[in-house]
Amino acid sequence: MTDDRLKMQDPRQQYPQPPFPRQPQPVPGLAQKMNPLPDHGEESYKGCGKLVNRKALITGGDSGIGRAVAIAFAREGADVAISYLDSEQSDAKEVIEIIEQAGRKAVALPGDIKDENFCRKLVTDAVESLGGLDILVNNAGAQTSHPSLGDITSEEFDKVLKTNLYALFWITQEAIPHLKPGAAIINTTSVQAYDPSQNIIDYALTKAGIVNFTKAISKQLIEKGVRVNAVAPGPFWTPLQPSGGQTQEKIEKFGSSVPLGRPGQPVEIAPVYVLLASQEASYITGEVYGITGGVGIA
Repeated sequence: MTDDRLKMQDPRQQYPQPPFPRQPQPVPGLAQKMNPLPDHGEESYKGCGKLVNRKALITGGDSGIGRAVAIAFAREGADVAISYLDSEQSDAKEVIEIIEQAGRKAVALPGDIKDENFCRKLVTDAVESLGGLDILVNNAGAQTSHPSLGDITSEEFDKVLKTNLYALFWITQEAIPHLKPGAAIINTTSVQAYDPSQNIIDYALTKAGIVNFTKAISKQLIEKGVRVNAVAPGPFWTPLQPSGGQTQEKIEKFGSSVPLGRPGQPVEIAPVYVLLASQEASYITGEVYGITGGVGIA
């Protein structure tokens, strides 16, 4: 592994900038088919023992932000279980191999988090396989671009809410009895919670709900010694975008509207999840961290 990522350099030119080629993919998309390939820290992320022997469950851990977090957690010393859809198996296989190469236990838990029974079994299986649970990262999400509100069908609306909010509720509810003092929950919200785009109204709605949920549940769980925080990404280069999350016209210039002039790479956000999962964040709960390329959050 190299540490070029940490060398002093102009962050505007550190990673690929638009324009990007059009690259439509079927939902949910695969990282290995993106051009350019996202950087999840496969070669660059180095750990320093911040999460030794912690046990983590990450939803959507096959690609994008979830994949970068899984890699970082493993290299910080954690055992990691990841959930993902069956169709994402090829991406997930790569993540499992990287976790194991870091000398940590990797647990693959494929299934659809829109299903309540799977969500509850997901937590149970993770706890049994890992021997406990110290960190929960609710990261998986669904997003589809629509020209207008009238183009969103009830079926599509239900899919987004089930994936982004219901699953968050079911998984967190099931996990709470297993979390001991010092444990952490980290939810992935979005800059869309604060500045929603007109083409992803249903997605933005759920992300605002995640902010509210995070702040409310943090007040309950601190009484158990469990911290709850959220991370709000701006434009990040993940399969969520070319697989319908944005139009292909927007993919060509994706990330160009933020001050940094480019999309974030998943490896650039992983250290924030590491911080919030670690004991270094012992005085941080109920917070939302914006990682937006300079846009900020309100």
